Amino acid sequence: MSNIRRVAELAGVSVATVSRTLRSPNIVSPNTRAKVLEAVRDAGYKPNLMAVKFRAQRTHNLVVLVPTIANTFFARVISGIQAAAQERGYSVLLCNTLGDESAERAYARMVTSRQADGLIQLRAFNPFPADAFSAGTLPMVNVCEVLDDVACPTIKLDNRLAARTLTEHLIELGHRRIAMIKGPRRSPLTRDRLLGYQDALKSAGIELDDSLLSPGDFTPQAGFDAADALMQCRRPPTAIFCENDEMALGAVKLIKRLGLKVPEDVSIAGFDDIAFASYSDPPLTTIAQPAETFGRQAAITLIERLDGKQDVTHTILPYELVIRGSTSKVR
Repeated sequence: MSNIRRVAELAGVSVATVSRTLRSPNIVSPNTRAKVLEAVRDAGYKPNLMAVKFRAQRTHNLVVLVPTIANTFFARVISGIQAAAQERGYSVLLCNTLGDESAERAYARMVTSRQADGLIQLRAFNPFPADAFSAGTLPMVNVCEVLDDVACPTIKLDNRLAARTLTEHLIELGHRRIAMIKGPRRSPLTRDRLLGYQDALKSAGIELDDSLLSPGDFTPQAGFDAADALMQCRRPPTAIFCENDEMALGAVKLIKRLGLKVPEDVSIAGFDDIAFASYSDPPLTTIAQPAETFGRQAAITLIERLDGKQDVTHTILPYELVIRGSTSKVR
């Protein structure tokens, strides 16, 4: 019967190296890992993976909490998480929580009960009990929509500066009545993007008009409905800045439904640069975020944190203003 000693003999390494490769493949050199795995196949060795994980007190499972997998930006972030996790020998347990706090707490208990090693949270909510971990040891990374006051690493964008950049683009085109369709009321993204919009208006000497601010929820239907309300104002906007691309696509549809043209009658801009943005009619001006990089960096940061290699860090990723056909000079 083949055993771990036979594997070590075939691979030309120690038993400890074989055990380390099976337990934590990410900490072994690629060359050694390849030799050990080949020896495992040649020897027909079937390790007791549950026993390995128990001895190591590591499951090599990561829980990912996503508010909605229907959101195309989140889908790209998840793709980055999964790729980086698999490269390092981890599996991803994806949880579509729909923002349900009780569901998120239930999934977080997989970590406290040692069914998973750590958690990546894609919205601003800490699902762990306040006394679950000592200061600075929370096995979580918060990405995209981040918390302000929890001692865990974050991966985010400077949403305030990015929103200011986009608003300034519209101002440079001559627009003065610039509407904004906001995201969910409690979202830090909504708060920061609104602040950036206000910063740009103030710098240009444009008075803030509350009638040009409309609530939304990051869905195309919200963009459609909000644009409908905005265009019924006594003085409609000449440009609409939507806090994400999906709402912008809904707004484009509404403008066309009214018999108007984008951008000739109303310029429309979004945020995220989802795949559909460049294929819409017209192609959408937007802020591009490196979604897959968000995911990869989140997974790498969490695994390094679990390995004790990293303290609490806050990473700000770059953005890019992508100018396409949905914005033009005001008439």
